[in-house]
Amino acid sequence: MDEHLTLCLHKLEQQLTHLTALTQLLDSELNALAAKKGDGLKDIAREKLTLLNTIQKLDKELSGFEKSLFAHQESQHITSKINSLLIECKQKNEVNAHAAHQANLSIRELKDILIGGPSSVTYGQDGAVVSQNNELVRNLKA
Repeated sequence: MDEHLTLCLHKLEQQLTHLTALTQLLDSELNALAAKKGDGLKDIAREKLTLLNTIQKLDKELSGFEKSLFAHQESQHITSKINSLLIECKQKNEVNAHAAHQANLSIRELKDILIGGPSSVTYGQDGAVVSQNNELVRNLKA
């Protein structure tokens, strides 16, 4: 086997390993979001950034190889797995972003309840906005 092909396959295998780790990390991120573990999310964010930088570096290295090396059967097989993992990572990242957004909304609602923000906004007969304050938090002392 050609030395360049061997090196290319090795880099592709590394990329596959890193993307597999990223999918697992995204699963951990979703679990941390669901459990509302802020410290865990910070650690995961650091790991994710390091992993993404490594993946980006490998992409740059792989882009330097001749395109003909990727036409080999071994390369195509690994590349196919990599593309599947990329799609999976993108989907998991979108789910995590949605979960983070929902968690942020629920925290904001809880904060508004605790500080006595308006619980509902309606319109009066004259069309003006009427805020109805929640009586649950009157005279609340922390």
